[in-house]
Amino acid sequence: MADNPRTMLVVSAHAGDFVWRAGGAIASHVLRGGRAVVVCLSYGERGESASQWLAGKSLDEIKAIRRDEATAAADALGAEIRFLDLGDYPLRESDDAIAALVRIMRETQPDVVLTHPLTDPYNGDHPAAARMALEARVQAQAIGVPTNGRVPTKEEIIGAPPVFFFEPHQPEMSGFKPEVLLDVTTGWERKRAAMESLPAQKHMWSYYTDLAVRRGVQLKRNAGPNLGLPVDVMAEAFMRYFPQVTDTLD
Repeated sequence: MADNPRTMLVVSAHAGDFVWRAGGAIASHVLRGGRAVVVCLSYGERGESASQWLAGKSLDEIKAIRRDEATAAADALGAEIRFLDLGDYPLRESDDAIAALVRIMRETQPDVVLTHPLTDPYNGDHPAAARMALEARVQAQAIGVPTNGRVPTKEEIIGAPPVFFFEPHQPEMSGFKPEVLLDVTTGWERKRAAMESLPAQKHMWSYYTDLAVRRGVQLKRNAGPNLGLPVDVMAEAFMRYFPQVTDTLD
């Protein structure tokens, strides 16, 4: 796998979302020899940095703090990170933003894409990020869509990577069903370190630790008599957007 590493692309609305929702998946993927690239559409500077506003920080200072925190979190997971600085609350969809994602997809050639679900009544930035990621995936497959003002080469056109939606903070209200339970035990310590790189949202540390434990219990219950699973499994939940293609059912 190290000779031809699989690439995971994670499209995150804010600078911390990728850690809470998919940090275990990212770390486990990297530990297996894969490449992970995180794209933060915004820093979460307006809607997810209350402690910094209360401390009297300026907008530019908060952006810098969030950028440093997210970079440290990505380093802890072993991932690369890109920032588009599109602003949050609201995160607006735009042709320029989608074009930027198309360029990144063609550059990185992802084997799998992770992003937010299409429904979240508590945060419109999350569905906006998902819609842009899905639109970019379609455009990145089309040779007639230019890259940097030119026709892309055959090698730049991406395939059809599967898309997985990671778990929102309010899954029931967002219509989220845990269709895929991913064992992230091997990457858990890295995820914990990444979470601790985000002190602006310290209240999330215990929430997502508890959630990983619960999803781990569900994973073991649905895995059947698999004696290879560790006693304490940590897991993350995902929904699949496109059909799974397979020649066996297992």
